[in-house]
Amino acid sequence: MEILMTEQELLINRLKGYSETEMYPFHMPGHKRLKGTAEGFGFPNPFLVDITEIDGFDNLHHAEGILKESMEWAAGVYGADKTFYLVNGSSCGILAAVSGCVPGGGRILISRNCHKSVYHAICLNQLKASYVYPQQLPGLGIQGGILVEDVEKLLERYRDIKAVLIVSPTYDGVVSDIASIADAVHRAGLPLIVDEAHGAHFRYSQIFPKSALELGADVVIQSTHKTLPALTQTALLHIKYNGPGGSFYGDEEAIKRYLSIYQSSSPSYILMSSIENSIFQMEKTGQPGPLKEQAEAYEKALKELYSRLAGMKRLKLAGRALIGTGGVYDFDISKIVVSCRGTGKSGAWLSEVLREEFHLEMEMCGADYVTAITSLMDEPQGLWRLGEALLELDRWLQDAGELLNEGQDGTESGCVYSQANETAMTISQALESPRRIVPRAESRGCICGEFVYIYPPGIPILAPGEWISGRVLEVIEAYIEKGLPVQGPEDETLKTLRVIEG
Repeated sequence: MEILMTEQELLINRLKGYSETEMYPFHMPGHKRLKGTAEGFGFPNPFLVDITEIDGFDNLHHAEGILKESMEWAAGVYGADKTFYLVNGSSCGILAAVSGCVPGGGRILISRNCHKSVYHAICLNQLKASYVYPQQLPGLGIQGGILVEDVEKLLERYRDIKAVLIVSPTYDGVVSDIASIADAVHRAGLPLIVDEAHGAHFRYSQIFPKSALELGADVVIQSTHKTLPALTQTALLHIKYNGPGGSFYGDEEAIKRYLSIYQSSSPSYILMSSIENSIFQMEKTGQPGPLKEQAEAYEKALKELYSRLAGMKRLKLAGRALIGTGGVYDFDISKIVVSCRGTGKSGAWLSEVLREEFHLEMEMCGADYVTAITSLMDEPQGLWRLGEALLELDRWLQDAGELLNEGQDGTESGCVYSQANETAMTISQALESPRRIVPRAESRGCICGEFVYIYPPGIPILAPGEWISGRVLEVIEAYIEKGLPVQGPEDETLKTLRVIEG
């Protein structure tokens, strides 16, 4: 079948058209299209600087010159012993970290709220996974933190664990007690890998939490494109020598080897220069000049936003008041997380109204909340617009009626990622086993043969090898009804699921 494409339909022209609208980006990438940038981010026409590994420009897979020097400089900035530029996103770094730290067929302890890339690494390496579950934060619908005592119990139970991987901060800004968790993991002689994809900005202001790199983590993966002024698909992998005598708890050479496998053999110099430039420019926020002034204006506007939204009556704002509850050790206030639980409205409704009525695009929506990503590149006026919109919606909800009791609108009391699914087999075993297709409504009591997740954030609700319970089917049904982006199954209509034969 012949498909015709007009010039107006080209993706580049659609992107240009969208950039000219008044839609404000409360989503990644962190450069926010440089809408409110002071100066100093001049990036040339990408076609003029798009090269390959020519003489004088080094080779990412065998860095000996300018790229080696650049990554050593970046390591110094972040306080790492080694830093690697990633052009395949944080997913690439996670795949390499897991593959390099856990031998094939070994066991890894992970937080159940990990990104799907962790599960892909488990599948590719045929690993056994044990799960530590985030705590619940009733009333908001978001995931809490990981408790060190839960990690310790599982390390004691499964003596064959080779590495521990947790997410901190979560997509919603919740930070776990990394220092205590690192101590527990190191007492077991194991490496701690932290998916800090949403925390590349932590070092640039006192208003943000401390990075896992400062708190004892051995491998830390950060997405520069999420919260720094870097192009989409850029990330960092940091290594820290926390072992006895300055040794590394993992296998550094294995991680490097797997990076060469999971990274493109033709890494983009535009992306690599974007990583370097974003760090260089962010360092200027600590020096006198326009970028420091911009950072100070952002911090002031962010604090004012929290102050204004604290008075909402129907909508609920997550923030530092959560610290000390539900495993929350710290909270990243650059994430604006607003819950509509108890109002009879869904996160999808809130996200749609903000988009259609106020021209504000959120990063994601959960069942009962939305998350807006802010960065030092945000305009104070953009944060003011978000505050005005949320306050207006809160007033509308007040006028619309009384608050519902918890659960009256069909919501659960806790977060789905805090609730355990029983495991029947490993992920790789499930994906390699004979599977059959059954109606979703009839899959209860079967072993799941594929992933089911909401994207974003890309955390599995069901993973291959897990028993399908009535509870999880109810959750999936509720999410579909609320208009959330439930993905993963081969049947995109979600009417059927693939389950294990027998």
